[in-house]
Amino acid sequence: MDKVKRTRRGGPRTFDRNEAVATAMRLFWRHGYEGVSISDLTTAIGIAPPSLYAAFGSKAELYREALDRYGDLPGALNTLVPGETPSATAEALLRRAIEFATDPAGEGGCMVSVGMVQCGPDHADIAHDLAARRQAMFEEAARIFSRWLDSASSHALARYLLTVMQGIAVQSRDGVGKQELQAMADTIVDDIRRRYDGG
Repeated sequence: MDKVKRTRRGGPRTFDRNEAVATAMRLFWRHGYEGVSISDLTTAIGIAPPSLYAAFGSKAELYREALDRYGDLPGALNTLVPGETPSATAEALLRRAIEFATDPAGEGGCMVSVGMVQCGPDHADIAHDLAARRQAMFEEAARIFSRWLDSASSHALARYLLTVMQGIAVQSRDGVGKQELQAMADTIVDDIRRRYDGG
């Protein structure tokens, strides 16, 4: 277990780094990068600011570790098992996005999709990191659909679905329920079936 020493009155003790990253992930997922302060993090983790900086270097580096942890949660795109057709695969992808975004055990939405769309210049590197992660999701989706479709079509379908998934993340944050999101997804899958399954 990855333990990091923290100082308290009466001598040093340790905190669990994995638990600290998981706690930070929840905060960032719920409030976004700019919505979480160092004080929020140290209070939730139970350490002093110097200990946080000693363990993680900066808030930005802790955020990146939290993003990595988020990417390892069940439901990540790289764990998707493709269906027999483009529409079956799209249906699985959208269903997974809806389940994840509306899971009461989660924080709502998608940490990568809605974590930081606009930011001040001081956080441009974090915004760039998130954009790169979204691009990687797009490229993975395009790779999956390339088993049936040519390059232009697989990229177009991947972009379409990633745009829908980002919309799902925002809509779920706004309180749109699972049933309504699924009805929307069913319409999209019907469209994909007509357009792509015969290709």
